[in-house]
Amino acid sequence: MRGRGASLRRTLLGVLAAGMLLASGVSLWGTWRTVAAAANAAYDRSLAGAIKAIDANITTAGGGLGVELPYTLLEFFELTAGGEVFFRVATEDGLVEIGNTDLPPPEASLINGRPRFRDAAYHGQAVRLGSYTRLLPTPLAGQASVQRVVIQVAETLTSRQDFTRALLMEAMARNALLVILALVLMALATGWALRPLARLSAQVQARTPDDLTPIPPAQVPAEARPLVEAINHHMARHQQASEARRHFVDDASHQLRTPLTTLTTQVDYALREAPPGTVREALVAIRQQLDDAARQINQMLALAHADAADAPLEPVDLVALARDLTRSWWPRARASHIDLGFDSALPALPVLANAALLREALTNLVHNALRYTPAGGHVTVTVQRADGAALLGVHDDGPGLEPDELPRASERFFRGRHARPGGTGLGLPIVRAVAERHGGTLELRNGADGRGFVARLRLPLHPADARKPAPTQGKP
Repeated sequence: MRGRGASLRRTLLGVLAAGMLLASGVSLWGTWRTVAAAANAAYDRSLAGAIKAIDANITTAGGGLGVELPYTLLEFFELTAGGEVFFRVATEDGLVEIGNTDLPPPEASLINGRPRFRDAAYHGQAVRLGSYTRLLPTPLAGQASVQRVVIQVAETLTSRQDFTRALLMEAMARNALLVILALVLMALATGWALRPLARLSAQVQARTPDDLTPIPPAQVPAEARPLVEAINHHMARHQQASEARRHFVDDASHQLRTPLTTLTTQVDYALREAPPGTVREALVAIRQQLDDAARQINQMLALAHADAADAPLEPVDLVALARDLTRSWWPRARASHIDLGFDSALPALPVLANAALLREALTNLVHNALRYTPAGGHVTVTVQRADGAALLGVHDDGPGLEPDELPRASERFFRGRHARPGGTGLGLPIVRAVAERHGGTLELRNGADGRGFVARLRLPLHPADARKPAPTQGKP
């Protein structure tokens, strides 16, 4: 198959329709043969009756061959035949002929007393020809022996064809109705049989990203169980790989942070003891490099945790989480002479999330905003509810990104043209990974009139809060 996989329902209906059309064609061919044979049998009996009527009126009185035609009978026969009727009475040697003498001659193998019927052509039109022979009771004048008389009656095929066509059209309509009925029943039966798969699909789609529990095979038809068992086996291997990756992240977190912390402590001690001069300057540079290295390691570990860690979801008040984290950054904002504020018209907004991952994402957004906002600028953390989703955003007065950089801003290690030294290019990728882990998205745009930058997480609402109407929001 090219492109998307073919639908099982359409495949079954297509195969069934083709098979039924083929069977219907064979059935119609057989019906046509049967109807044609039945029509010939019925109309041939009428021809035989006309032949018998003419035979009953043949006389040999006076030594010659004479026929007293039953005109009333022939007229009635023409009405029933629905066309023209032709007849011929002649001796076998052809010396005496009465009627339509140019009718096609009979077969030489005619048996006396047994009429024979066949299709023939007469003056360019198809006819049904009946032929009959019998011995005359006495020899004709001038003949030494008894002769055979030949009686032929022919009729055009108009009535036969109309009769056959009517029965064939009735059979076609009946077959078409049966095909349509079978396809409808097949569609209904297929839909009913595939309902367990549809329910299973809905259940799998409703799962959280870290839910790798096996799918119960008993919930699907027996034909789909091998597929479900293969999926369960794949999920088990994926779960094992995730566990191994999580253990690696935990081990790496311990093995990397511990020596960095030790080095930082030793450098801080050396700085307290070192006199002014080149040694102290070198220690200050080392301390700065250690801070940058610690920041980079923490960023990479945070990204690994967002991608691989087993992060259980629970109801989290997004308003309280954002307010508390904003307050924790106030000392840093005051030191940079930046006005850091929190804005939300909601008293609370529950979401189903992992609080630690959300704090890490918001920390990265606030850190980036404070890093790029000039002194005297503003940074605002906002929490809103709109279009059935929770919106957690950070607005700043920084330089923002160029329009061509926005689509790539959340790529790993990407740094824009306005990026400052010392960054890792992992802050926004961490935020995006956290958003996707919660079934949400990360939205990035420049501020109004090209001033500032807006980063916003769109997260699904907690089910208990999703049905509540959104309150009137103030301008963020």
